[in-house]
Amino acid sequence: MSTHTEHQAPQGREPLDVNDPKLTRFDIVREGARRDDIEIVHYEPQVLPGTKAERRLTRVVAGLFLITGLAATVFLAVYIWWPWQYEPGRGGDKWYTPLLGASLGIALLAVGFGILTWGKKLLPKEVSIQDRHEGQVDSEGRTITGETMLYMADELGVKRRPLLGISLLAGLAPVGAVLAAPLVGGLISQPHKNNQMFTTGFATAEGGQPIRLVREDGRPVRPADISTGGQLTVFPGIDHGVSNRHADSPTLLIHLRDSDAQESRRANERIGHGDYMWGNYAAFSKVCTHAGCPASLFEQQTNRLLCPCHQSQFLITDNARPVFGPASRRLPQLPIEVDSEGFFVAKSDYTETVGPDFWERP
Repeated sequence: MSTHTEHQAPQGREPLDVNDPKLTRFDIVREGARRDDIEIVHYEPQVLPGTKAERRLTRVVAGLFLITGLAATVFLAVYIWWPWQYEPGRGGDKWYTPLLGASLGIALLAVGFGILTWGKKLLPKEVSIQDRHEGQVDSEGRTITGETMLYMADELGVKRRPLLGISLLAGLAPVGAVLAAPLVGGLISQPHKNNQMFTTGFATAEGGQPIRLVREDGRPVRPADISTGGQLTVFPGIDHGVSNRHADSPTLLIHLRDSDAQESRRANERIGHGDYMWGNYAAFSKVCTHAGCPASLFEQQTNRLLCPCHQSQFLITDNARPVFGPASRRLPQLPIEVDSEGFFVAKSDYTETVGPDFWERP
């Protein structure tokens, strides 16, 4: 395209007939600008069509768009097929989140640099001046608007540089799929496979014995092991029950005073948990429902359990209801009883999700 340099039109200039077939598209664009009180002072291409500089810039932009498509495709492949469930040790699951972040970051950076390079290096430079005004759009105004949009499309150079159009489509199509992937991810892979979000180490195996409550060293716990008003952190008595493999299972077993235990039983009955306690003993999840910190500071006189991270407090005698701090959901209670050998066991797993709330919880 040749260079166009325009100056202020003389006063009283007659408007051009925009339907004149002799006019070029740029002539119509310039006429439309003038009718809108816009004077194109300077307009010129940055690279001449067909030159080595244009071909080089076209390849650079196309390459960036292709990198975008490749990185977005990697994101989709990792999202769908890479193992993401936690496994002890150094398994492939440790790379799941870093690979998602790296591939998405590369895709966004590449498309951003591609668009910037296209706009800064390939599109023409323009300097225009406009006066404020008000006016109604007539039929010629619509013609001018349409021609202006077509002219802008021409200036993008997609028709003249097909490599740009192909690379743009190849790059942005996977990006669109990336945006849709989290929305349809549940249709690709069952997010609740094996019910991992709703079970802890206290889940009784089908047809098996109830899980015992044990100390950190694996010894089972008897009622006599906890004095009145005292508390003890317990874990599921299973293989690796005390390890991080069952980090959602630490439980606080509390021996309440008689009057406090009666109040706690009444509170349990109000929500249908009348059989969750054994005698004056109650067990609550130690994982704070705010951010997952260990809620482990039990204040015996007030029966409040404090989470030291963000100062959430839970009233044990009222179903561990949050009474202070950012936590908004009570601590789940573990149904307990004593087996024939006199050791504490879990009657069932927790009947509510443990730890911080999440959007899929019914």
